[in-house]
Amino acid sequence: MMSRQAFLCSLGSLYLSLLFVFLLMDVYARPANNSALKEKPADSKDENEILPPDHLNGVKMEMDGHLNKEFHQEVFLGKEMEEFEEDSEPRKNRKKLMVIFSKVDINNDRKIGAKEMQRWIMEKTDEHFQEAVEENKMHFRAVDPDGDGHVSWDEYKIKFLASKGFNEKEIAEKIKNNEELKIDEETQEVLDNLKDRWYQADNPPPDLLLNEEEFLSFLHPEHSRGMLKFMVKEIIRDLDQDGDKKLTLSEFISLPVGTVENQQAQDIDDDWVKDRRKEFEEVIDANHDGIVTMEELEEYMDPMNEYNALNEAKQMIAVADENQNHHLELEEILKYSEYFTGSKLMDYARNVHEEF
Repeated sequence: MMSRQAFLCSLGSLYLSLLFVFLLMDVYARPANNSALKEKPADSKDENEILPPDHLNGVKMEMDGHLNKEFHQEVFLGKEMEEFEEDSEPRKNRKKLMVIFSKVDINNDRKIGAKEMQRWIMEKTDEHFQEAVEENKMHFRAVDPDGDGHVSWDEYKIKFLASKGFNEKEIAEKIKNNEELKIDEETQEVLDNLKDRWYQADNPPPDLLLNEEEFLSFLHPEHSRGMLKFMVKEIIRDLDQDGDKKLTLSEFISLPVGTVENQQAQDIDDDWVKDRRKEFEEVIDANHDGIVTMEELEEYMDPMNEYNALNEAKQMIAVADENQNHHLELEEILKYSEYFTGSKLMDYARNVHEEF
């Protein structure tokens, strides 16, 4: 039988062995610090300000191929989206929604038709466009330090790496002297993708210098037909499994890489597939032949396509049109407020008549 002293000694050895293993695991789990130029960013919230945004307001699909879950709110509320918060007082949100209803109802017949909704959608989409233009001016000034109205790839690269925590002066010096930059693999992959986008945004004749308009196309491809085509190619490249540069339904609804671990995750995946199947069959596949071409996806992605805006208006009306008159009354919009604004208005029926 083991003595108490021997047992404690054995336990201590086991503890030290486990501690050593955990320390090794911690070391190997951390990303390698491959750059002597890396320094902790002073303000992480500005880290991605000069990156093309993952999310484009008023565009039906994200740049990674995921559906834009907030699209309906974006094209119905425009810049007023932030005013409809989940914790806002329902009565205030109700009044805001009533004001919007009166603006959409341009003929003042107390109901909204498809043409009125189409006009409103185009107007709100244009608001998002103008907001992107204003933001672009600020970002362009940030990456154009000499103020000559043009940004070179190297100038952007320096600012981008500085925003990721690298020392700006040292990076600039190394680029100037054509010295090797010790950049981690993940950051280098992002840079390579950005460089492809940079070339696409560089209008003929190509000079690898972007002016303010070209820089807008770089950050916001929805503003440029050429960049819209590039974004579509990127999405199809990511989803196309057989390399025919078209999308079948099965390719479009393929689940993201990963395993379903529990019922909750399974439910999320089921909803994801359901939403994508519906969008593919009813909207994107315009001729309903079971195949989505680049042209069809491009038309779907174009936020200023008037035909798409009319279709979207009809779909939005159909969601809440309880009396089936192909128009929306105020009561219907208030009842389905969560669809239009992301905010659920409680007790709408009790208050609507006294307020309207």
